[in-house]
Amino acid sequence: MKRGYLSEYFEGVAIKRLSAVEADETRSHQHEYNATKAMLAFMGRPAEASRLDARFIYLNDEDDEPIVEDAFLTLYDSRENQPHRSSEYRFYFPTTQVSQLAGENDLLLIAKRRDGGLLVIIAENGSSAASQIEWLFGFSDDAYPKFSVRAELENEQDRIGFAATFILENIGIVVEPRADTYLDVMLSRFNGNFPKTADFSAFARETLDDVDPREDPDAALIAWMEREEILFRTLERYLIGERLSHGFSADHVDEFVSFSLSVQNRRKSRVGLALENHMEVVFNSLGIRYKRAGITENKSKPDFLLPGQQEYHDPDFDPLRLSMLAVKSTCKDRWRQVLAEANRIEEKHLLTLETAISVNQTDEMQAKRLQLVVPRGLHETYGEAQRAWLFDVRAFTGLASVRQG
Repeated sequence: MKRGYLSEYFEGVAIKRLSAVEADETRSHQHEYNATKAMLAFMGRPAEASRLDARFIYLNDEDDEPIVEDAFLTLYDSRENQPHRSSEYRFYFPTTQVSQLAGENDLLLIAKRRDGGLLVIIAENGSSAASQIEWLFGFSDDAYPKFSVRAELENEQDRIGFAATFILENIGIVVEPRADTYLDVMLSRFNGNFPKTADFSAFARETLDDVDPREDPDAALIAWMEREEILFRTLERYLIGERLSHGFSADHVDEFVSFSLSVQNRRKSRVGLALENHMEVVFNSLGIRYKRAGITENKSKPDFLLPGQQEYHDPDFDPLRLSMLAVKSTCKDRWRQVLAEANRIEEKHLLTLETAISVNQTDEMQAKRLQLVVPRGLHETYGEAQRAWLFDVRAFTGLASVRQG
């Protein structure tokens, strides 16, 4: 096991595409996946049927949250009573919400966690979620008629960086990067509370005084986001621990629920706002004019309107010199909201930190004249044809500068 790599959380993973028989319960009542020898190397070869606790997760691009159900897989030798034949191990799975949603050619991943439990993920075929699971675990063959296996998860591709952290947390694996050396400074500066996102973003940038967005805006944006995420998790862990140490009485259930929801909502909203905060600094550093949350038609408020709201509403201002940049830390299907935010601007831009968005989605974005902007360091998670189309931050700021003259 190597800290900071997938091996810290998993002993091995196996991936395949679901066949019609495996996915369609009306065609088969067996409820089984055939195990391979490579899988058994990390799953074991039980002498008798072994029931293994498993968390089932279904992923697609429509739902904001994964569908999760705790159940089990049973690993057994289907030829246990046939000593003259070699063993043939299978996984039996029960009916769950996840299995009922599964479809032919959906991606199936079975992972053995370090804590002994199993993770069973089904991701909808052709979805960004499926692409992200493939990228995260280092698989690249789209066919997978039978399980492909990885048990050595300590290569460079398995290092858990900024992009991998978000995917892992979406499937319930909590990654806790920490920067304890800054804890006392944060507690003093913010009076033992969570500060406003803008103040916290500024603090994160201060801790990286060697980062210059004028030299490399893509690297600067990722560095600031990574640092802010680590600092936030460090402060959050301490402040939540302090609150929980006081406990909640039986008469204060609503207070506990409210506290829990506030933690979740803060995590969800903060990342997008932080990305906007840091992008604003990039614009300022490069001398690019903009209006944050400027108002367009129907009271829409694009995250950034360039060069500004006044120019946008001036009928004599050339619309070809206008730009807009929407900012979403993750896209899913929400990217379509951007299309209605500024009618005068035909080609719109969307900045995201989401990795490995599916070809289906990026093809549709192109057709709708929405240009995706992804920091350069995340381009490797996309396919070769997609990378040729993607903008990075430098490309967008360069375009904005030209349009502003």
